[in-house]
Amino acid sequence: MPAIETEGLTKRFGSVVAVEDLNLTVEQGEVFGYLGPNGAGKSTTINVLLDYIRPTEGTATVLGYDAQDETQRIHERIGILPEGFDLYDRLSGRKHVEFAVDSKGTDDDPDAILDRVGLEPEAADRKAGGYSTGMAQRLALGMALVGDPDLLILDEPSSGLDPNGARQMRELVREEASRGTTVFFSSHILGQVEAVCDRVGIMSGGRLVAEDTIEGLRESVGSGSTLELTVDRVPDDLDLGGIEAVDDVTAGGTSIRVTVSDPSAKSAIINRVEEQGATVTDISTTQASLEDLFAAYTTEGVTA
Repeated sequence: MPAIETEGLTKRFGSVVAVEDLNLTVEQGEVFGYLGPNGAGKSTTINVLLDYIRPTEGTATVLGYDAQDETQRIHERIGILPEGFDLYDRLSGRKHVEFAVDSKGTDDDPDAILDRVGLEPEAADRKAGGYSTGMAQRLALGMALVGDPDLLILDEPSSGLDPNGARQMRELVREEASRGTTVFFSSHILGQVEAVCDRVGIMSGGRLVAEDTIEGLRESVGSGSTLELTVDRVPDDLDLGGIEAVDDVTAGGTSIRVTVSDPSAKSAIINRVEEQGATVTDISTTQASLEDLFAAYTTEGVTA
């Protein structure tokens, strides 16, 4: 049973189609990155899953429950970190968690929750109005963790965080995933998504244009890896012809850069370069980043 599944999900606001014919599957236990530029339909999708708005067409299930007919059952088993969440400035961090515990009717220990998200006792006793952005994000995540949810829905969880805070948020996401929690991670910060997600879905113009692992997206786009060789000299008549996986070759100074579609060709390339009289002194490999793939799907018209 998928943690999230939509079939033909469509939401129109008048003449504007925010989400169109969305068929999305998020498996239990995975960290799924949900990506797209502003206006792509990410927030609308989340709002339908949480029954904040109703779809125009199609269906959505969360943890096996109908998102529109069994809303209460869903909210009992999920945790939500919404974008632009609000805290009560005059309440302490501990009071916020106690409020969440009372609201969900659980027996969670607020101090254990606060420790789980890395808020020290001294910080927990302070009013939330004095929290940094990172501390506020941790507190909001702690409230989402009340009741030990089966599914966490995180909407832009790294927004506004400095690099250290973003790293800590990634660590928290990994920790929850290691507990078996499914994490649905909506973000436009591609580096954060690439660092923690098992699979990603890319939205563009209200449509799901890709859904796969990052490696799978690389293969679909044809974005191979780049092999960079540092050599004592570039052969005068460098020739890598006949190696089918070679897509592009540039050379100059003491560097040879080769774009390949098949990683297994790298050893053949190195051997060929050395056969032509060069000595390879260093080897490095880079792959297409999630930013490259995102651009291919959202601006270059690539379809999965």
